[in-house]
Amino acid sequence: MSQPVISTTQVLYPAQRYADARAAIRWLCEAFGFETQLVYDTPDGGVAHAQLTLNGAVLMLGSAREGGDYPARTPRALGGITGSIYVYVADPDAHCARARAAGARIAIEPRDNYGSREYAAYDCEDYWWSFGTYRP
Repeated sequence: MSQPVISTTQVLYPAQRYADARAAIRWLCEAFGFETQLVYDTPDGGVAHAQLTLNGAVLMLGSAREGGDYPARTPRALGGITGSIYVYVADPDAHCARARAAGARIAIEPRDNYGSREYAAYDCEDYWWSFGTYRP
């Protein structure tokens, strides 16, 4: 697997925990266009830590688990959204079509909003993602 170029300007690294982190990695790559950079396994077959990249930025993720030094539950387990991630993409309409084809549940169809083109979708475990042309 080739090592993508990582942004030297990124200073925030979102981290998510998934009930089935391996399936989430596959899904995020297929639906949203991420690439797997690395995956560290746990002794029980879970994912201790993984890094996915998109447009030079990094998303960290791993298996949801109770207790330990990073206890976490998914939005589905909690019964609601606890946050969201906004990702810059050059063509939100094409990105939305790719996500929809991979089974993403589109929450907000592509639209113009505050001078940006964007849409929002739930991923395979109900995390909320927004994609668009806005760049702060």
